[in-house]
Amino acid sequence: MPRASIKALILIVFVLPGIKPVGAACEDEARPSVNWANCDLTGVNLAHKDLTDAVLTEAKLDNAVFSDAILENADFNFASLKKADFDGARMSGARLVAVKAEGASFRKATLDNSHFSRAVLNSADFSGARAANVNFYQAKLGSVIFTGARLNKANFEGTDMSRANLDASDLSQAIFRGARLHDASFKKANMMKSVLDESDCLNADFSGADLTKASFREAEIEESVYTDAVLSDTVWSNYKRCRSSSIGTCE
Repeated sequence: MPRASIKALILIVFVLPGIKPVGAACEDEARPSVNWANCDLTGVNLAHKDLTDAVLTEAKLDNAVFSDAILENADFNFASLKKADFDGARMSGARLVAVKAEGASFRKATLDNSHFSRAVLNSADFSGARAANVNFYQAKLGSVIFTGARLNKANFEGTDMSRANLDASDLSQAIFRGARLHDASFKKANMMKSVLDESDCLNADFSGADLTKASFREAEIEESVYTDAVLSDTVWSNYKRCRSSSIGTCE
């Protein structure tokens, strides 16, 4: 095969940096399954649009507006979403792996079964969101707001949730194994059967939280607060199981 033909074949197979994937068309109108991979859509307004199954991998979407949009099963992996607005969006099954979304807003969004593993979400707002079975594995969640959110069975394993606010949220059966929870607030949260094994809870506030059958095995709980917390059958850091009558103190 001539050398020129071999070079052309290599370019096709491996795709030169900066060239958009086959099928991506940044000028296409918003519609289900649209392919905007690698597109620069900074500040775009897509409120109320139907973008089911859309491909937005590695797209630039800082300050974009997706409020009340339909984004079910959409692919945002590795996209930049700083200060993007997803308030009220329907995002069940969406993929947001390793996105950079500092300061983004997901208030009252539906996020069930979505994926945020290794995402950077510092100072994002998820208040009132429905996010059962969401995967936040090793995500950066510093100062994130989750007040009143439904996060049952969510995976927060290995996350950094320093100064996060999870007051009055549903965290039943959520996993926090190995998470950093410095100064996080869980006041009046439902944490029944949640797993906090090996987590770092320095100065975390669990006042009024329901920790029935939760687990703190080998967790660092120095200076954390449990005022009026329900500790019925909770497994303490030293593997001690609290009495069913325990309130505020593991007895």
